Order: sequence, then structure tokens, then C-alpha cells
Amino acid sequence: MRRWGTLLLAGLASAAMTPGLGQTPGAGAPPDFSGIWWHPYLPGMEPLASGPTSLANRSRANGVSNYSQLVGDYTNPILQPWAAEIVKKNGELSIAGVVFPNPANQCWPEPASFIYKNFGLQILQEPDQVTLLYEQDHEVRRVRMNQSHPADVKPSWYGDSVGYYEGDTLVVDTVGIRADRPHAMLDLYGTPNTKDIHFIERFRVIDYETAKDGLDRAAKENFRINNSPVDRDYRGKHLQIQFTVEDKSAFTMPWTATMTYALGSTVWPETVCAENTLGFGHEAAVVPVAATPDF
Repeated sequence: MRRWGTLLLAGLASAAMTPGLGQTPGAGAPPDFSGIWWHPYLPGMEPLASGPTSLANRSRANGVSNYSQLVGDYTNPILQPWAAEIVKKNGELSIAGVVFPNPANQCWPEPASFIYKNFGLQILQEPDQVTLLYEQDHEVRRVRMNQSHPADVKPSWYGDSVGYYEGDTLVVDTVGIRADRPHAMLDLYGTPNTKDIHFIERFRVIDYETAKDGLDRAAKENFRINNSPVDRDYRGKHLQIQFTVEDKSAFTMPWTATMTYALGSTVWPETVCAENTLGFGHEAAVVPVAATPDF
């Protein structure tokens, strides 16, 4: 079988894998990702303790991210100057009480890694495809298994995702995420991306003791929502996504962070973003209005 090429693993902070021409799962059955996985945090990402990693919130409340003020750390060395300036301006708007537009509050598709804002994730596994379902706004990502990216990738909302199993890990490689769209950003701080983005995710089911580092980093950084479907005393299996972002036009280096989920409620809620004429943020929403009644 032809194998996927890989970039060298240069520490957790710069971990990356780039598929080449395909690879079948390793010996034995692939890992089982069944169940509904939840995380209880906003903004959600778990910055690493060291090395190039995701942005933290400069605004703190009770020691953690102040979700009412989304002020991304624009001094993070991963950011190119123009990207840092965008993050800084968004933070200034947030401090002033302005909710700047993002894909979630404007009802636009949420590509990775912005999509991690969703609390719930369900993974459907088939031999030739893995489907990722998110509990808000009917967001769906499809991963073609054991295939390569097209020679000429057509940019799309969620990009072109291909994957393979590497032992107990599902590796998902995504390119072609559209940058020519409103609110092109990777997180709730407005961190931008360009057409050059290359996104690599490594999904693993792990026990509580292994997950604890990520859970501790999440609790240290993020605001925990009320009425979370995750039991605070849960000590069973967890799902962890280690993801690496490369974008030579927006970032000075590849950077890595994690997302850690627990098995939680099996109730799949209907959470839908609805367009309305009131808008959200400093710009009014533009919704088509009929000149005459339809009935």
C-alpha cells in the first residue's frame, strides 16, 4: 500500500502530519469514537504550557478568560504583524462593549478551528468516510479516508479533508478552507487565516489520567458554561484532538493546541442560528425583505 508522507514531529508544539498517497488502518480494528463527546468551555481551545500555541485572552475574570471581553493576546509570537493588528482591533472593540462579527453570531459556516466553539461532537465512522457532526447550526465535516487531496483543490467552507488511522489515532488533514469569505477567522478573537492554511488534527480516545493535562489547561484558560452536559465528576474515557495550524501568510510558525472532550449527555439538541433584522454586533444584519406579502 502507498503511504501518506509525514512532516517530522518537532515537539508537540509543532506536531504536523501531511498526507501523501494513502494508508490503510494499522493492524486490528480502528479506534472506536462512538458516543457523543462534549466540552464545557468558551472560548474553548487549550493552549499548550510551552511552545507555539493558540491565543489566550488578555481579559481575565476570576482568573480565567473573561468571555464578555474577547481580547486575544496580539503579542503572541505566532502572529504576523498584520494578523496581530486585526486581533488587537477586535479586542479594542470588545473592551468597548462592541460584539464584533464572527461566523457564529452572523450565522455563517464555522470551519476548523473556529468550529471547536461548538460544545458537542459526534463522529460517524465508515470504511471510506468519517463524518463529524457538531451540535450547533447543523455543522457537518466530511473526511475522505485513505485518499489524497486533489491536485487543484477548490476552496470550500470546511476545506478538503482526508484522513487515515495511525494505530489508535485518526489523523485528519485539511486544506482549501476558504479565506475569501466574511469573518474568515480561526477563533473567537478573530485570528485570521489565508488561503495557505493547512490544518492537521489527531483524534485519540484516552483515559482520564491521560486527559487530565488537557482538562487542567482548559480549566485554567477558559470560562466554564452553566448547565454543561459534562459531569464534573466524570472519570471515564475522553476524546482529545491535538491540532496543528500552518499558514505561512498569517503566522510566523506552525502552532499547536488541544481540545479535550468527555462522554456526556446523549440528547442531541436542536440549536439553530436564525437570521434576523436586529443584527448582532456593530453592524445591522442584512436580511432579504419582500416588498409584498407572500400570502
